[in-house]
Amino acid sequence: MTAPVRTARGSEDLIRAEEPVLAHNYHPLPVVVARAEGAWVEDVEGRRYLDMLAGYSALNFGHRHPALIEAAHRQLDRLTLTSRAFHNDRLAGFAERLSALTGTDMVLPMNTGAEAVESGIKVARKWAYDVKGVPADRATIVVAADNFHGRTTTIVSFSTDETARAGFGPFTPGFKIVPYNDLAALGAAVDGTTAAVLIEPIQGEAGVNIPDDGYLAGVRELTRRAGCLFVADEIQSGLGRTGHTLAVEHESVVPDVVLLGKALGGGIVPVSAVVGSREVLGVLHPGEHGSTFGGNPLAAAVGTAVVELLETGEFQRRATELGAVLREGLDALVGRGVVGFRARGLWAGVDVDPALGTGREVSERLMREGVLVKDTHGSTIRLAPPLTVTAEELRGALATLEKVLTS
Repeated sequence: MTAPVRTARGSEDLIRAEEPVLAHNYHPLPVVVARAEGAWVEDVEGRRYLDMLAGYSALNFGHRHPALIEAAHRQLDRLTLTSRAFHNDRLAGFAERLSALTGTDMVLPMNTGAEAVESGIKVARKWAYDVKGVPADRATIVVAADNFHGRTTTIVSFSTDETARAGFGPFTPGFKIVPYNDLAALGAAVDGTTAAVLIEPIQGEAGVNIPDDGYLAGVRELTRRAGCLFVADEIQSGLGRTGHTLAVEHESVVPDVVLLGKALGGGIVPVSAVVGSREVLGVLHPGEHGSTFGGNPLAAAVGTAVVELLETGEFQRRATELGAVLREGLDALVGRGVVGFRARGLWAGVDVDPALGTGREVSERLMREGVLVKDTHGSTIRLAPPLTVTAEELRGALATLEKVLTS
């Protein structure tokens, strides 16, 4: 890192200052980050922490990756926004590269992950009416319990997390909820009105919940037979995190629609996208959907640089190789403070013995030892370091986890 830039206000003062002026929609750990590089962040007092969360996978390439920063700087000197009222010279290249990377035909650029999910829902419904022939306003979408797809009104309508739902009704109709990883329940829920099955290939917020082998292939076959779409939410699981570009590749599955976000913006700008077949995304016509900032030149420049990093395969390989280090370290902790874990690539949900504290309490202890993670539910924490982390840094974080669980 370069020389630290100090602020006149300390961490405690800044945290206190947020209380009266910020809506309380988050409960952050009590650390105030001022600078970052690679897998490390630094607070306003100059204390360093290893980032083992990576912005919920938004920072797959680490903080301030040189290639991404250079792409952003270069574009900032030229053009940042035109709106979609006009074309810009960066969007076509971004769409071409992203569709080639994901093996899809078309790209619908948006900004946030929730926008990508909302857009995917709209596209699936439009396809159901225009192509499948579902009667007007009758289309349904089947989703999985314990899902996390965002926090808009429509999305929380099919959440099973009461914290996300309570107080926000009335809810949007048109969704059926079935247990995750249950093909029989899914098959029973699909009928002639089904536009799509929308699932996460791995449920991140649920604690990195990985389905049984064959589940994703079963979803693909079931939707194909039923004549409905398979929409995969890869906003957290995609773009290298699990050892493949997309998590569905672990079962060689090709969904009709894939939702991308987080890492697509390189930790610099919010970038998301719906990618899929021409038959599906081709149902949209001018005026039916849009976004002023979606596909803006700055986002397209950074997104293209992200795709270029993934085209090399380096980060997918790193996730696989470092994932083995992660699993080995967690295996050694089972029975020593860890009661179980689920891991795929460089991503793990770790169930801590509840007698040792909640996930929040464990996260705070790790923070005090210089490692940043975040809890999910109960006594579960998630580990999702940048794909740029080294094996030595990863082992150091696991040693710190062992220390806080066994001391």
